[in-house]
Amino acid sequence: MSTYFDAIAPIRYEGPQSDNPLAYRWYDENRIVLGKTMKEQLRFAVCYWHNFCWNGFDPFSHTGTFERPWWTIQDPMAAAKAKADNAFAFISKLGLPYYTFHDRDVAPEGATPRETVENLKAMVDVLGRKQADTGIQLLWGTANAFSHRRFMSGAATNPDAETFAMAALQVREAMNATRALGGINYVLWGGREGYETLLNTDLKREGEQFGRFLQMVVEYKHKIGLPGFVMLEPKPREPSKHQYDFDVATVYGTLQRWGLEKEVKVNIEANHATLAGHSFEHEIALANATGLFGSIDMNRGDMQCGWDTDQFPNNIPETALALYYILQGGGYTHGGTNFDAKARRQSLDAEDMFHAHIGGVDVCAKALLMAEAMIKDGTMSRFVEQRYSSWSAPWAQHVLAGKSSLDTVAQHAWDRNIDQPPVSGRQEFLENWCNKFVG
Repeated sequence: MSTYFDAIAPIRYEGPQSDNPLAYRWYDENRIVLGKTMKEQLRFAVCYWHNFCWNGFDPFSHTGTFERPWWTIQDPMAAAKAKADNAFAFISKLGLPYYTFHDRDVAPEGATPRETVENLKAMVDVLGRKQADTGIQLLWGTANAFSHRRFMSGAATNPDAETFAMAALQVREAMNATRALGGINYVLWGGREGYETLLNTDLKREGEQFGRFLQMVVEYKHKIGLPGFVMLEPKPREPSKHQYDFDVATVYGTLQRWGLEKEVKVNIEANHATLAGHSFEHEIALANATGLFGSIDMNRGDMQCGWDTDQFPNNIPETALALYYILQGGGYTHGGTNFDAKARRQSLDAEDMFHAHIGGVDVCAKALLMAEAMIKDGTMSRFVEQRYSSWSAPWAQHVLAGKSSLDTVAQHAWDRNIDQPPVSGRQEFLENWCNKFVG
């Protein structure tokens, strides 16, 4: 079977000294890192949407810059099958273990809701055969409940109850497809779950709709036996002015409100973190602290742009910190490193898609080795443990256990009658120590 990627040989590991731009220099999938192979630690996934659906358009162009052969096929289902042929050929040549998709990435919208469902079911059969032939697995699926005009005012938070029902149908079928394909997790990507103006928005009502929708998704996850996580993907804005899953902290509050903090995890995207005014590692560390960590979308934004540019990662020290906190939290269980990133619209060729992924994979692989070195060294974790060591005192443990009152704690300070001197946080020392491992 001929594909768009026939001219490219499979990508292999050749080591740091290689000058081959179509080889991995750092990603040796069998290298052991903290007791697991690199392949197991990083659990790379290739996303369907940016690679095989995006044609290079941007907000200032009505036409794209890419010319992929599967877009010239007029019959929508034939085009979907050709797209699948090319997608699995590409991922196979990269040698990466997982992929991710939205339902509309893999199957076209039909003339009626039932026709749309039948299209998806037919493509599940196609994808299942592709997975069996290649060994590539589905890390997670999701529903594109944001592109169609019916979702212009949201899906779960739409003011029209019939649109809410359409969203429920679409998510149910996307979850069924994920389960049928042996998918590990399901992600809720709420692109338009928010508002553009308060003038036409009932925040209380939309919050209740959102919470009930989440509850129903979790109930259905248990009904069909999806093995991994239901995950929300925090995103602060774009396209909505304000979105209800703004960041990890906001998601945690929402989940607590609806009794779902033990059921739902987060899929954290680097570019969404920075758009929310946070660092990527902040969001990961907070997800660990709240028990919400599930998976990541690995990419980066352009700090000179105020929107989601979805570029491949190229900053090794920043990526190392992100992976350091993932490893500190125990690493992935059901999640993985999904490249929610796209080659630039001026990068027209099939080879450019490989360069983009090879670079992202190698950045993560080298960063993983740096994170491993930081963990083995232990200086930072020991410093943090020492900084909070006074909380191991019996009286302080009683405070955290809820066995002390404000009056009791105040009396402790009164009886001690010592103004405790502050201790340096040694931020510059720790920053310099991190830089020891860059190289």
